[in-house]
This record gives sequence, structure tokens and C-alpha cells, in this order.
Amino acid sequence: MTKQNKRNPNPKRGGKRRPAGWDAVAEWYDGWMGRGGSIHHRKLAVPTVINLLDPQKGEQILDIGAGQGVLAPDVSKAGADYTGIDVSARLLEYARQHHGQYGRFLEGDAARLHEVSFIHADQFDGVVFLLSIQDMDPLYEVLKAATWALKPDGRMVILMTHPCFRIPRQSGWGFDEGRKLQYRRIDRYLTPLPVPMKQHSTGVTISFHRPLQDYINGLSQFNVLTERIDEIPGKDPLNKKQTKAEKNADAEIPLFLALRGRKIG
Repeated sequence: MTKQNKRNPNPKRGGKRRPAGWDAVAEWYDGWMGRGGSIHHRKLAVPTVINLLDPQKGEQILDIGAGQGVLAPDVSKAGADYTGIDVSARLLEYARQHHGQYGRFLEGDAARLHEVSFIHADQFDGVVFLLSIQDMDPLYEVLKAATWALKPDGRMVILMTHPCFRIPRQSGWGFDEGRKLQYRRIDRYLTPLPVPMKQHSTGVTISFHRPLQDYINGLSQFNVLTERIDEIPGKDPLNKKQTKAEKNADAEIPLFLALRGRKIG
């Protein structure tokens, strides 16, 4: 009888890690986002992040997964020094074109911040993931690197699509005709899942669903205490004629989840 080799769930491969970036879809994404971000960025995501982060004059802020740098103007306006990092060289080209005057943009791997020039341990007063952490894997390596770059007592702010209600391809809207009620259908939740997103002519991106406990426990593992959670409802800006049921569902079932953690010790 032969023994079966158990596959290592986290194998150590030789050579340099090569995370998947968004170079292939950068042109499409920049066209969709525009200079200031989508309407959800402008109306919900960016204001929430700035409120939780509360950047102060002279502080150093690191935006991980910065994309085109839509957060940079607001951080700079507060008087803080902005640094954005992304693995996609093409998205960073757009970031420098749109917002280069508000800070600096560096190319690098979110899980290997120690390999990025100009970034060192205990450097930043605040670290931000603005709708980016669900596009990064492995989660714990990314959180470990972010904590390494954060000063003791520094703030980490994460804003993501709500992992309990907005699971790509595994959740959706339903309507109960008898009760005239719009509801959210959840097909699966606890099992982590990589999900290919909508195919574009130039490529496809991957979103990584994880249950909320993975984020909270991951932060705790690296001595980041979660001190605040906000759940943000979202209104569909393209639906100008919402029914009562749609309005109620939008008001009660959050689109985004934002949390602020603080590095202890």
C-alpha cells in the first residue's frame, strides 16, 4: 500500500513571488473609475475612510492597493504625506498622471513591503486598504506586511464590499411577491473562495471572498486591535426610479464594511 502525499496548502515555491496585478485591465478600469473614482468611491467609500483614518498634518499615510490614487487628494488636503503602493505598473502610470502632485506612488507587492524602496518598519501613522484587500492573497501575509509598516499605536483602516452580504457569484437580490419584500440571498459564506470577476476584452480579475472572522482574527494575530466597525448602506445611483422595496433593502442591507484597527505595542 502506498502512502498518499498530503498537499501543502501553502507551498513554498522557488523564485520571486509574482502576485496577479491589474495591468491587463488597467485601461478599462481607469476609464470606468475616472480621475476621482466611481460614484460609490466619491459618495461613500472615500468619505468613510477619511473619517475613520482622520489624517493629521505631518502624518505619513500608506495606501495599499492604491490603483489610480483616488485617495491621495483627500489625504494631502488634510496635510498628511501620502504614499500609494500597487503591484500594477500601468495603474500607477494613471495614478501619477491624475494625482502625482499629491504624493508618491511606488510599485510593489502588498505582501512584501520590506522589499519596496522607501518603505521601512514602523514608518506610517496610518495604513489604508480602500476597496483593495479583497483583491489580495494570501490575506495573512498582506496583513502581516501592513502591520510591519505601521507605527505602534498607528491606525489601519480597511474598507471592502461587505463580506457577509456581497459575495461575488454567491449572493444576489430576490423578491418575495407575497410580502412585497426585496431580500438578499446568500448561497455560501464561511468557506474562503477565489472568484473570477467579469471577463473583459483584455483580461479578468480575481476577488477573494473570506468570512468576516478571517479579517478580525487576522488583525488580532498581528496585534492590531479592531476598535471600530461601520456598515455602510448603498444606494444604486443608476436606478432613478427605485421602488419602496428597493429603497428599504438598500437602507437595511449594507454595501460596504469599514473597520479601524490600532497596532498594540
